Order: sequence, then C-alpha cells, then structure tokens
Amino acid sequence: MTTTLRPSEPLQHAADGTRSRRYQVCVNSRPVGAIHLGTHPVFGDSVARLLDLRIEEPDRRRGRGTVAALAAEEVARGWGCRRIETSVPADAQAALRLTEVLGYVLRNRGMSKSLTGVPPELPEGSRGRPMTEAEFGPWEEASREGYAQDWIARGVPEAQAYAKAERDHERLLPQGSATENMLFSVLEHEGTRVGALWVALADDTAFVYDVEVDAAHRGRGHGRSLMLLAEAQAVEAGKSAIALNVFAGNFRAECLYESLGYRTTAYHLSKQLI
Repeated sequence: MTTTLRPSEPLQHAADGTRSRRYQVCVNSRPVGAIHLGTHPVFGDSVARLLDLRIEEPDRRRGRGTVAALAAEEVARGWGCRRIETSVPADAQAALRLTEVLGYVLRNRGMSKSLTGVPPELPEGSRGRPMTEAEFGPWEEASREGYAQDWIARGVPEAQAYAKAERDHERLLPQGSATENMLFSVLEHEGTRVGALWVALADDTAFVYDVEVDAAHRGRGHGRSLMLLAEAQAVEAGKSAIALNVFAGNFRAECLYESLGYRTTAYHLSKQLI
C-alpha cells in the first residue's frame, strides 16, 4: 500500500510573508489523516514548520505518520527549505518518538509551574530591586546578544539568529523598559549586584524571558534566588502559574528548574533537510 499527500487547499500566503498548505494523508487514495505544513514567520522561507500531523485511529501504528512526515519533508525541500521544525506537547509521547525516528533534534522545551499563592522568601542577604534605566540599556544589549548566541549554538545560521533576536526583542519590548507588563529586576546579595531578571505578566501566567547570574558570582546559588524572585513577583501580580523556555544542553538550568518544581509542557525540535 502507498501512502501519499493530497493537497486539500490552495497554497496559502499570510500577511507576515509565510506560506502554508494542508494535505490529506492517503493510503491508496483513501484518506487516513491530515498534515499541515508552513514556513517560519521569523526565519523565513528557508525554514519549514510541521504544524500538525494527525492519523486516524484505525490507521495508527502502521507507519502512516512516518511516511507522511517524510513526504512533508520532500514538499519542504521543493519549497527551498533547508530546515524543518516542529513542536510536540509533553504528553504526546507517540509523536515524540516519531520525531526521534525521523532524526529531529531537541532544540528547546517549554516548562511551567503552578503557584500556591504564597510568595517564596529569598535567602538571607539577597534582595531584588527594579532595574534602573542606566542599567537597562547595557543589560538589554547583552541579553539580545546572548539570545542570538543560544540559537547559533543550536545550528541556526548567524544571520537568522541575529534577525530573530532583533525581531523578538522589538516585538516584546516596543517601549523598552517602559513596556507594559514587563518587569526588569536586579538581584543583590549583601549589597552587591549578582544577577538580573526579566519577567512578563500575561493573563494568568508569568513568563521568565531571561535570568542571568553575573559571571563573577556564578556557582553560588544566585540562579535559584533569581527564580524565587520571579515566583514572588508572579504571585504578587496575582498569577497562578509561571513558565519559561530552556535550551537543550543547558543541563545546569534544566536541573535547577526541575528541582524547583517546573515540569515540561512542550518539546521544540528541528531537523536539517540538506
């Protein structure tokens, strides 16, 4: 039996410059599922996104999804894409196994934690304070550079990585330090600055965009203190959960977040096509 993709709509062109198309997954012309393929709104036409892949229950566990995903890769190559990305919910273990079989590599994962409503206390001698305007400029420049380098370290071409860093910071911080619902803080320990924190407040959840211990003060538990400060800020703002993103390979950060009770919510993976 032959598994193929059959377009179920014309090629779509969005206002942000991306294109996408939905397909039926067919076995000998019999529809057994659906797949949605698109290009990346930030990385552009050279990067495809596998937005959705579903196989109907009677046809699962027969390799249909694997063949359909490989066929989607061929479509992406035909679009001129050099990389393909996808996201998998943490509870979709079958989908995660499929990406591993297909050669996708974990790039980063989302994590979250439910909050109790009681702000945690910082260790003795540590306190958080608002970041000053004089501190914000150098911090924002360093944050943007570090963000770009994180993407470069995971195989994203330098130009794409810097473009993403530029675009994400402009989108998230249109008014700089005065952007609404953004908190920028400095952690001090016994009067000395030891790190910085960026937390966003949205709906019922706070999101930690950046947490950084100054190089001279690493390895002394200040990363944990910064995360406790983020939780305290989220609780004080009335949020019921706090979330973050962690890049694959940052084992120290992953261990810290897990020890604080964060749990993975989604895996984000990528694969080179050439």
